[in-house]
Amino acid sequence: MESILKTKRLEKNMTLEEVGNLVGVGKSTVRKWENGMIENMGRDKIVALSKALNISPLEILGMDENPTLESDISTIYNQLDQKRQAKVYNFADRQLREQKYGVADAGKIVPLKPRKKIPVDIYGRLSAGGGAYNDKSVIETAEVDSAPPKYDMAFVVSGDSMYPTFEDGEVVFVNETQDVFNGQIAAIEINNEAFIKKIYLEDKRMRMVSLNVDTDKNGKRLYPDFYADECDNLFVIGRVIM
Repeated sequence: MESILKTKRLEKNMTLEEVGNLVGVGKSTVRKWENGMIENMGRDKIVALSKALNISPLEILGMDENPTLESDISTIYNQLDQKRQAKVYNFADRQLREQKYGVADAGKIVPLKPRKKIPVDIYGRLSAGGGAYNDKSVIETAEVDSAPPKYDMAFVVSGDSMYPTFEDGEVVFVNETQDVFNGQIAAIEINNEAFIKKIYLEDKRMRMVSLNVDTDKNGKRLYPDFYADECDNLFVIGRVIM
């Protein structure tokens, strides 16, 4: 699945963001699909993705192994009206689940007890991109599934430069401390803009490293390392613990 979607995207010289715009999702979602995480894809997204990359929905579902058969099925599918396409998709989806989980488990619905949400105060946003301004006061309250037993502040991640460890919109928890060591992930302010980065102290400067290693069409990192030195107004908010 990874080779099919990513190969087709690169063949069309498209970025993750460009594919996401055509399908109506963020680029982090497209990245997950390229990594094989397609279990929760809706029929409309599969159809939109197949049109964006010019491949059949069955190929996205990982059910095509015969190129001739794929071409025949795709030709037939594209001639069907929307209702009949939905029937083909639903049938293929059931077949895939039976193949992956066995007939006995296919379509089986297991009720889950709703998890109790925990309210936390949000002190601002930590940029995983170009910087975010915070005034160090509570700006909102968010509900999360879990929180560490002890923490000082909670922030919302803005951007995807720290993907896959931290995603855009995720709540992270920080212990206020100046004792942050090389290779640890920290919340920092540089010239009054807040970031979440892995940090390294190098002589008289601090190197900020992003975890996202995606590159552009020319092979350059989307989020290269950057530095702060004694000429910058640098303040370490604390160490990110979760």
